[in-house]
Amino acid sequence: MHLSRLAEELVIWSTAQFRFVRLSDRFSTGSSIMPQKRNPDAAELVRAKTGRVFGASVALLTVMKGLPLAYSKDMQEDKEQVFDAADSLMLALAATTGMMEDLTASPERMRAAAGAGFATATDLADWLVRAKGMPFREAHHVTGALVAKAEAKGVDLPELSLEEMREVHGGITEDVFGVLGVDNSVRSRTSYGGTSPERVREQIARWKEALA
Repeated sequence: MHLSRLAEELVIWSTAQFRFVRLSDRFSTGSSIMPQKRNPDAAELVRAKTGRVFGASVALLTVMKGLPLAYSKDMQEDKEQVFDAADSLMLALAATTGMMEDLTASPERMRAAAGAGFATATDLADWLVRAKGMPFREAHHVTGALVAKAEAKGVDLPELSLEEMREVHGGITEDVFGVLGVDNSVRSRTSYGGTSPERVREQIARWKEALA
């Protein structure tokens, strides 16, 4: 299931609309009709293999569900499903490993997408509650008004001046710029499993050790 979800991410991220990653020629092919298109064949097949493995599990459960708590000849039917599921899993693991090793990422496009759509508006509302003691209902309203002002100007929230923000609420201070922006938002998540660089490095080290 996890391999299937990762494969779906790679399929979406490799599309022309996202272009977050580019799969190597080893794991993609050209379209038979559209010369400009690259098909993420390996990722799509990994995604499909999950259905096959799930099907094997359901088949085994269906065989077992009506049996007494003793050996029955019905259980011989497990071999075909188990071996097929194991073969499918090993193939999916090999394909996924190869795709991840060979892919080319586009951090610039990822960063731009992460900050789109006023992504740190919630951080702003939380800051108003935490730093200014504002009820969340009011903070939600103030943040919405600031987003509307930024939209009208065609800018993102960090690009509003302090004076413009104070036109919406006079209690906003210079500290607000410390919570706006994707980098600040990412760094602020410092709890276990959070997105701050320290927590991410911890998880990378943990899983490297677990998989060694």
